[in-house]
Amino acid sequence: MGYHTISPTNIAPFDAPGRDFRSISGALDLEHLGLNHITADPGEQIPMHYHAHETQEEAFYVIEGTLHVETPDREYVVEAGSLFVVEPGNYHRGYNPDAADESLEVLAVGAPSGKDATVYESESEE
Repeated sequence: MGYHTISPTNIAPFDAPGRDFRSISGALDLEHLGLNHITADPGEQIPMHYHAHETQEEAFYVIEGTLHVETPDREYVVEAGSLFVVEPGNYHRGYNPDAADESLEVLAVGAPSGKDATVYESESEE
């Protein structure tokens, strides 16, 4: 069928302590679009390590709370109702800080879907 209506709460979450990660694209078996609903408690990062994608563009829409995004050059603070976009080749790590007062709820979109992530290695780790 070419049409779907789905509630993220009806999708089984991945086992991830401190956060609730539900793959909408996985539940619908989408090939070209990564679509995930994520809720993270204070002190938790949204799934995936500090990374960049070779070809994937990513967008994070903050539904509730405040998303913090660490990059090699600075940290971005993204309030509820805002969208943060990452172009291919740019390292980033999204998280909900330890000092946050509430959980973070994000809708994460990536296209094309795939596993082309490269882990960030800072100069201090060399």
